[in-house]
Amino acid sequence: MSTKFKLNTGAEIPAIGFGTWQDASEQEDAVAEAIKAGYRHIDTARVYGTEKAVGRGVKKSGVPREDIFITTKLWNNKHHPDDVAPAMQQSLDDLEMDYVDLFLIHWPVAWKRGDDLFPKTYGKPAVENIDIVDTYTAMEQLVKTGKARAIGVSNFDKSDMERLMKNSSIVPAVHQMECHPWLQQHDFTEWHRKNGIHITHYSPFGNQNAIYGAKGGAGKLLEEPVLAEIGEPYDKTAAQVALAWGVTQGHSVLPKSKTPLRIRANLGGDFKLSPGDMKSIEKINKKLRFNDSSEEFGGVFFNDLEGKN
Repeated sequence: MSTKFKLNTGAEIPAIGFGTWQDASEQEDAVAEAIKAGYRHIDTARVYGTEKAVGRGVKKSGVPREDIFITTKLWNNKHHPDDVAPAMQQSLDDLEMDYVDLFLIHWPVAWKRGDDLFPKTYGKPAVENIDIVDTYTAMEQLVKTGKARAIGVSNFDKSDMERLMKNSSIVPAVHQMECHPWLQQHDFTEWHRKNGIHITHYSPFGNQNAIYGAKGGAGKLLEEPVLAEIGEPYDKTAAQVALAWGVTQGHSVLPKSKTPLRIRANLGGDFKLSPGDMKSIEKINKKLRFNDSSEEFGGVFFNDLEGKN
């Protein structure tokens, strides 16, 4: 039986989720494969271009929709409060679903309204002055209509979170953020625990993605000897230990893979590490953030967090 965590809504979210960023053409089969292998938590987003494939993959799997936890995200060009409900509906139409289990603000920056996913002004992101609090307030209505069972955020910093909490009526159920043994963010994750906000880790393997590259000549997180050593007595790989590091903290993790073998192997990260193992991993925190889109998105992100350059 796979581990699940309780959200502040009372719903349960599986510890291991399946990420669907990139490779849109291959996601239908990958999602169906993942669900057949035992995943019950699928993560997508408008900007990934994978919502249709996720919907088809869920159908193809033969597992009932209500048994699967589905997350999608609001993109930066739909932050105007009037655009939030239609954006949700568009996602639901593509997913061929009546509701999502979780709807997140993808980034705390608003861009020009319209259908252009990457609007530009003079070659720079067309940033609009729309308050994330107003966007989030519009999302609160989606909980009332039942289109989103829960709402939350992604890529916010602490000051964003504190302002949101002061000015909204629904405490975010989830904060999805980059988190892995090289970017541990203990203070920030502790703040979420105190406030009853569940954390989901994206990029739980650090910089496996070619887009991020080997930042600062850091090498690859999964080649970190400590992870391999910890895995040996459990008969687990470094990748499975990296996932278990999140699960042991009570967080969900979102590995992504296209290969059936790895898809199944990542489910093996659903186990608990000992306090001694956790202490050993604590020592390898490099405070190294791979995904900071501040410059290309025209925002200032992660200002008060670990890993801000």
